[in-house]
Amino acid sequence: MLPFDPIEEARRQWVDHGWEDAADGMAGITSVMRAEQIFLSRVDEVLRPFALTFARYEALALLLFTRRGSLPLGKIGQRLQVHPTSVTNTVDRLEAQGFVRRLPHPTDRRTTLAEITDTGRAVARQATDALNRRVFTTTGLDADDLRDLVRVLRKLRQATGDF
Repeated sequence: MLPFDPIEEARRQWVDHGWEDAADGMAGITSVMRAEQIFLSRVDEVLRPFALTFARYEALALLLFTRRGSLPLGKIGQRLQVHPTSVTNTVDRLEAQGFVRRLPHPTDRRTTLAEITDTGRAVARQATDALNRRVFTTTGLDADDLRDLVRVLRKLRQATGDF
């Protein structure tokens, strides 16, 4: 552990080198990126015993939350905001694990559905319980800070056309 905040030090250096107008943006973006590394590391540790990555967990959770337990692959990509190739890869791996199966769409022959299996449902629920217990309720931030963080990041996401 460092005895100082390296991002704050980098911000100070930005100012000292004449980049004051960009210093806060650099510090903010670098902080978000470091926070992502911290959270991804924690999430990966929790999901490892379930043989899941966060991408595969997100897809399973999405299917778990649907009314029918299935969605077209294209819709999965839209909801998770990932490229179609990533969806195919994710579904391939989940299918190999027995967590999902591919089915033809009942009314559109061009569309393939991914459907969560009973095994996938069980793993998704267990993984969610573990994430809730070991990551999502132990962020290091209180409820007000978390609401503020989500509000600020939503503002950023909306301003950049994320939704």
